Amino acid sequence: MQTTRIAVVLAGGCVLAGCRGASREPAGPTSFRLSPPVEHVEFLAREPMVVQHPSGTLFVTGYGSPVPHLWRSSDDGATWTLVDIGTEAAGAIGNSDVDLAMASDGTLYFIVMSYDRKKFEGTGIAIGASTDAGATWTWTQLSKTRYDDRPWVEVTPDGVAHAIWNDGAGVSYAVSRDRGRTWREQPRINAQGHSSHLGVGPAGEIAVRITPVSASMNMEHKGVDLVAVSTDGGATWAKHAEPGDRQFTYPPTDAEDPMPRWIEPVAWDGAGHLYYLWTDPTALSLARSSDHGAQWTIWKLAQGGELRYFPYLTARGKGDLAATWFSGRGANITTHAARIEVRDSGAPRIFEATPFAPDTWGFGEKPGEARSRDTAGEYFPIVFLKNGRLGIVSTIQDDQNKRFGFAWRTAELR
Repeated sequence: MQTTRIAVVLAGGCVLAGCRGASREPAGPTSFRLSPPVEHVEFLAREPMVVQHPSGTLFVTGYGSPVPHLWRSSDDGATWTLVDIGTEAAGAIGNSDVDLAMASDGTLYFIVMSYDRKKFEGTGIAIGASTDAGATWTWTQLSKTRYDDRPWVEVTPDGVAHAIWNDGAGVSYAVSRDRGRTWREQPRINAQGHSSHLGVGPAGEIAVRITPVSASMNMEHKGVDLVAVSTDGGATWAKHAEPGDRQFTYPPTDAEDPMPRWIEPVAWDGAGHLYYLWTDPTALSLARSSDHGAQWTIWKLAQGGELRYFPYLTARGKGDLAATWFSGRGANITTHAARIEVRDSGAPRIFEATPFAPDTWGFGEKPGEARSRDTAGEYFPIVFLKNGRLGIVSTIQDDQNKRFGFAWRTAELR
């Protein structure tokens, strides 16, 4: 593993909600505001994902049913309809972790994990591709291995689709160069670890976050805590230690994890900078690398207060980022969204929206019982939209009132 050099910059006292004051920022937006939610109640959509077609059509998925589901909106999220993704016989299978990716030519990719809920282990990874905005699909079984877990898919600017997952024996990797008609498995990216996240850059760079606890928490590879970066389309990988300090709890127990973590998001901006967002018991931190992960600059975006966990990150342009995370536990779980502006020098500017309580409750709650909130997965996504706003999807999970689905919100700087 290559040595990583790190510089740490403290963001100081002005870190959230767009505060500026002493930093003498130029005039500009002062707040990040969320729209009221549009709720779609139909099927459970845990750990959702969202992408936008070049035409503007939105696609949302999430897991929780015996079969995969995908929704489409052609009116900026005002209404949603279920997409016919094909039959189980055609390969449209899966009941767990999902991801979506959109190519610049409009090819839509939908990757799904199958999970045995009695044995608590994965059983396969399937991926579908549609070249006509979801009207027809080609499905491929990428893997059918015990412990298959946490798939991701992204598309590089040259149109090549890249998929990763893990099975307790390292991070598996496959590519498609023909819009999802065929897939070719490549050598494993790493012989150990969890496929924690996947990001692609503007020049075809690929970053894979690899963490120690894998195979749906059935295995641990101590000391595996790195980011693998490829600048040649996945042919070779440079591996660097991630910045900052983290603690992974293993084995999992029924008691609350003192520092919940699973997804460790990475994202590339349009200028080729690589970003990494993470939490620890005291802080929310962001790191940036301008040399493909060899060196990092770290900013403490927020410190103190309630525990923060399960972050998600996306980026575009030059230093234009958006992030989400959870705070609190049980009935006090709260969701957060922020826009982050990273400049060439000085601390980033952070504009946090007013936090909201998710409509996600513990499984099996009966009418009249005391209520406790649930995160419904290990992140909730935020995406840049063509109209300049951002879109956010959160899960609706309410056994007491038999309401299952998702809520759509937009956000913008003002």
